[in-house]
Amino acid sequence: MIAFTTFISLAVSVPLLTVSGSALKRSGCSLKGHTTPSLPAPLVAPTDALSWVGLAIGTQNYTCSSAGTYTNVGALAELFDVSCLVQTSIFPALQDIAIAAWEAAPPTVTAAEVIKSLHGLTTPAILGQHYYVVNPVSGIGINPKWDFTSQGSLAGNKEAFVVAAKVNGASAPTGSKDIDWVQLGALAGAPALAGELAKEVYRTDTRLGQPPASCTAGSAEIVVKYAAKYYGFGGSV
Repeated sequence: MIAFTTFISLAVSVPLLTVSGSALKRSGCSLKGHTTPSLPAPLVAPTDALSWVGLAIGTQNYTCSSAGTYTNVGALAELFDVSCLVQTSIFPALQDIAIAAWEAAPPTVTAAEVIKSLHGLTTPAILGQHYYVVNPVSGIGINPKWDFTSQGSLAGNKEAFVVAAKVNGASAPTGSKDIDWVQLGALAGAPALAGELAKEVYRTDTRLGQPPASCTAGSAEIVVKYAAKYYGFGGSV
């Protein structure tokens, strides 16, 4: 776990960094004027103000279909507050540092164990978790959820979550080994069930996360490590 801990200390413990001679805060910095990086078509620019930006480390989860191909059945990731890094030179490389460290974690250590261990560290500024839930409106299928109700500055706020649906997706500009960039919108028609953490969520700067091209029908579910940045816009919490 040395490499992973080194990443946490380097990329998230920002009091070591300075801007204009002043030490940066570890979390909670203003994001006024910032937005996503340049978006590939058909993703379109957000219409709301940026509320939060997080660096995610986790897994994409897949099951093998009867056709012998993998189907995504969710994700599990931890999001770290990188709002105080958006104006630093390290920000563009965060996802590369993260995936290198994540891949260096011992193979005997599961993603859940790594994520759990991070809660015991004082260095990370944790925003919350990203995972999938049964669609709370229809009760059919699964949708991604960003849940900040138990970590960070929003801990205890029951509305600090968002359940969203995909609006657009585009192949990662970095190649087929990386999962798609995605634009999502909060579930429509039921604000109480969708949460107030964001109206729009974007996944960008993805690293890895893609499954093998084929599988043997009936084989066990697999998890694939990934890292990415997530941007939340239009939050009201």
